[in-house]
Amino acid sequence: MADNYITCKEERGSIHISEDVIVSLVKGAIAEIEGVAGLSNAAGAELAELIGIKTASKGIKVAFEDDTIVTDVIINVCYGSSIVAVAREVQEKILSTVQSVTGIEKAVVNVHVAGISFEK
Repeated sequence: MADNYITCKEERGSIHISEDVIVSLVKGAIAEIEGVAGLSNAAGAELAELIGIKTASKGIKVAFEDDTIVTDVIINVCYGSSIVAVAREVQEKILSTVQSVTGIEKAVVNVHVAGISFEK
């Protein structure tokens, strides 16, 4: 995954930001949101883990399209929380974090709610 970079060209040179950096920012942002039970794997990632391939970006997919950071997150929501409210908060938190840390204003966040987590 570390082969993908977003490049910001400036007068004095270029700045390259790794996809892994964005994934770390997203994980940190999601950890602060009440109502998120955790990240969820996509079906392909679960299969990869079964055969021994570890995925560092469990539940997070980052792509760079036309100078825009496109982030897809797959989450589980805690039972009793408003799914829409939690998903919106996830979107807003990720957008503000990524934009403030990278300085890149063009960003899109797609939130996929994969399930509900019940207390044990």
